Amino acid sequence: MHYVAHLSKDKQLKHLLRRQPVFELKKRKDIHVYLCASIISQQLSVKVADVIYKRFLNLYGSSRPSALQISQTPVDVLRSVGLSAAKASYVLNVAAFAIEHRLTARKLNPMNDEEVIAYITQIKGVGRWTAEMLLIFALGREDIFSADDLGIQTAMRHLYRLNNTDKKALRQQILSLSQKWAPYRSYACLHLWAWKDMEVKV
Repeated sequence: MHYVAHLSKDKQLKHLLRRQPVFELKKRKDIHVYLCASIISQQLSVKVADVIYKRFLNLYGSSRPSALQISQTPVDVLRSVGLSAAKASYVLNVAAFAIEHRLTARKLNPMNDEEVIAYITQIKGVGRWTAEMLLIFALGREDIFSADDLGIQTAMRHLYRLNNTDKKALRQQILSLSQKWAPYRSYACLHLWAWKDMEVKV
């Protein structure tokens, strides 16, 4: 895969790459559904998030619901599948924005990364982290680095033996380390997440 040789210049990442499968980024068309899934997963374990997301899809017959279908779902119905009051309102915000702005992948694709982030974070409940995840997992952008992702921070602390006492200094360190991974920082994130989930005891 095209990114492996470049990222392997980093000795610590090279160790990970040798032991992990090669990743591919995929593109999605249902941007509003991806954003709803991302909101549902916030602050939850992957296992719990998957259960709630499946219940959410089951409200619509397990198919990918349209923004209109989601917008017409009562809050108490969204709450009944395990969403908090805040998450239920954020999901409805996504649906309303998608309808009003005709939100599609085709509309986002011509935008650069920061333009997408600025556009998507207009939605109440969608922050920079969610927008970065959208760029990686729905738009397939190859050079996104999510410095504030706790999984990335944890993986890099262990892999590069970084001091965690000063959060601001830690953030600067991981940003500095990530610069040499460009233009393939999204793939570095994928490998760091995979390594953390398999080997790092938090």
